Amino acid sequence: MMIIDFHTHTKMSKKAAFDMNYFRRMVASARRNGLTALALTEHFNTSNFEDIYDHLDRSLPYREHYYDLGGFKVFPGMEIDISETGHNLIIGHRQDIRELRHRFRDRTKKDRFPSYDELFDALRSHDVLKIGAHPTRRSTPLTQLGEDRLRNYDAFDLNGKDLAKQKDTKEQVYALAASLGKPVVGGSDAHLPIQLGAVRNVFRQDCRTVQELRSCIAKGEYTTTVSPAVQWKVYSAAVMKTIAKKVQGL
Repeated sequence: MMIIDFHTHTKMSKKAAFDMNYFRRMVASARRNGLTALALTEHFNTSNFEDIYDHLDRSLPYREHYYDLGGFKVFPGMEIDISETGHNLIIGHRQDIRELRHRFRDRTKKDRFPSYDELFDALRSHDVLKIGAHPTRRSTPLTQLGEDRLRNYDAFDLNGKDLAKQKDTKEQVYALAASLGKPVVGGSDAHLPIQLGAVRNVFRQDCRTVQELRSCIAKGEYTTTVSPAVQWKVYSAAVMKTIAKKVQGL
């Protein structure tokens, strides 16, 4: 069995520097919240993106498709904006994530974001898991892409932040996925430890590669659950983030 969160961040904000101690605190909190794995989907336009994986490579063993922190699995990933509006969670081997980030290194500003077609053309060369992030969020919906494009995702994100802040999110995301014959997986969208565990996925088997993750998702060999404390987790994290950014001058 594996309990995983598919949408997490390790930096409090895009301007913050990566801190290995903070990352370890995030993982410790994830463990306390019952998780055994997470997908690290930091924003592709965060400052010094490469620092994250440079630090992880120096500090942790890498086995198959994940970093091993004392038995806790961290699958490499990235959250990419597209010009049409919308976010994409890309999870894969660390080399695939590095290569994709390098490919779009000059496309990280809002007026330069890659289009959906540019992104998915690039993804054809990489065996990665493609999750449509918070697809019904009013500020960054994916629904405007149309059915043909939406069918290229492996799954859609049931997002903890949206569940706390946007009414009917669960019904809307599952309805969208059902209309396309696609599965739904959960992600907390956590930037702070307290938000981890807001949404989790319990897999019947312990996955070690992206291919195993994709297979289990496609076969429905998992359940997604929402914490009864999801609103408390999200709002508490938001307050703490605001205070911390002011203190740190971010």
